[in-house]
Amino acid sequence: MLFLYNLVVYLATFFLKIVSLFSPKIKLFTEGRKNVFTILEEKIKPTDRTIWFHAASLGEYEQGLPVIEKIKEKYPSHKIIVTFFSPSGYEVRKNNTVADVTLYLPLDTKSNAKRFLKLAHPELVFFIKYEFWLNYLKELKENKTPTYLVSGIFRDSQMFFKWYGGFYRKALKTFTYFFVQNQSSKEKIEALGFHNVIVSGDTRFDRVNAILERDNTLDFIENFKNNQTTIVIGSSWPKDEALLAEYINQAPENVKFIIAPHNIKADQIANLTAQITKSTVLYSEKENSDLSTYNVFIIDTIGLLTKIYSYGTIAYVGGGFGNPGIHNILEPATFGIPIVIGPNYANFAEAVQLVTLGGCTVINNKEELKQNLDRLISDETYYKEKAQICKSFIQDNKGATNSVMEIVS
Repeated sequence: MLFLYNLVVYLATFFLKIVSLFSPKIKLFTEGRKNVFTILEEKIKPTDRTIWFHAASLGEYEQGLPVIEKIKEKYPSHKIIVTFFSPSGYEVRKNNTVADVTLYLPLDTKSNAKRFLKLAHPELVFFIKYEFWLNYLKELKENKTPTYLVSGIFRDSQMFFKWYGGFYRKALKTFTYFFVQNQSSKEKIEALGFHNVIVSGDTRFDRVNAILERDNTLDFIENFKNNQTTIVIGSSWPKDEALLAEYINQAPENVKFIIAPHNIKADQIANLTAQITKSTVLYSEKENSDLSTYNVFIIDTIGLLTKIYSYGTIAYVGGGFGNPGIHNILEPATFGIPIVIGPNYANFAEAVQLVTLGGCTVINNKEELKQNLDRLISDETYYKEKAQICKSFIQDNKGATNSVMEIVS
C-alpha cells in the first residue's frame, strides 16, 4: 500500500507540472517548491536547533499560531520553521514575523522527506489539525523525533477508519501525543488503540480571544459607520451576494453594510457592485471621499476583515451556500456580535456548536435572510441574547494552547 501511495505522489508531481501551465494557482504550488532545499541550506545551519510546524493552509496556520508563539517563548534559542502545503496559506503568510523560515512543504516522496528532515533537523514537530504525510511521518518515527498533532479532528470518513487504511493507521504511531478538539475525536483515535490523546480543545479560540487585546481601530471604517447599525458581510461568495444584494437594496437608510468578498478580482467586484442600487464605495476608491455618506462599503483588498468585525452590529459569514462551506465564524463571535450563515456548516464543529447554542442563525433563502436580519435589527432583547451567546462561546472554550504546553517538553 505504501508503494501505491508513493506511486500516486510521483504521478501527481508529474501531472501538477502539466496543469501548472494552465493554472496560476497550481503554478504557485509547483514553482514555490523549486527552491525549498536551497533556502533551507541557506537559512538553517547544521548547528542550529530547530522546531518545525506544518499547516495545510491559512486557516490551519492561524489555528496553530498561539502554539507557535508559546513555543517560541519557551525555546527562544531555537529557530522556528513553518511550512505550508497550499498557496492560499503560503502566499498570504510567507512574510510572517513569528517564523525564522517559511516554506512550501516539498511533496511527500521518500527522497524529499529524507532531504527535508536532514536539512531542517527539527527537535520538535507539530502538525496542525489534519496533515498526515506518510513518508514524513515514517522518517520522523525512524529519527525518534517528538511529533505532535495540534487541534486534531478525526472523522469516520478518514482513511484511518477504513478496512484498507492499515498503512495510515500505522503512520499514527509516529505521534508522541494527539491534542484533539473534541470527545468524539478522542474516542475514535482510542478505538484504534492509541491512548496518548487528550481533548485540549481548539487553539483558534485562543487565537481569536487574543484579537481583543490588540488595537482594532480603523478610522475609515469608523467614519463610514457614523454610529449607524452596520452589518459586516465577511468572505462572501457570489451565491451569498445574490441573496444579500436584494436585502441591501430594500434595507432602511439607517442600516449600513460592509462587504469583504472572498474573491477580490476586478470582475467579481464589478459584478457585486452592479447588483447593488444603494450608494456604494470601494476601499480602493475611498481617498478624498466622505465615507459617512455611503450605504455600502466594499473592501476590495485583503487583511482587514478581522478588525472590521469589531465595528459590526451583525455579521454574515459567507461560504455556506457552497463547498467546502462557511468561513471563519470565530472572529466575529469574539467581538460578541450575532452571526448569520448559509446551510453548509456541518463539517465545522465550532459552527455546529454555536448554531446549537443559538448564537449563530442558519438561513436557506432570501426570505429567511430578511426575517432574521430584520429581527436582529428591531428586537433589542433578541439581539442581546444572541450577542451574549457568541461572546460567552469564545470565553468558555479558550485554553487549548495551555493544555498543549503543559504536556510538550
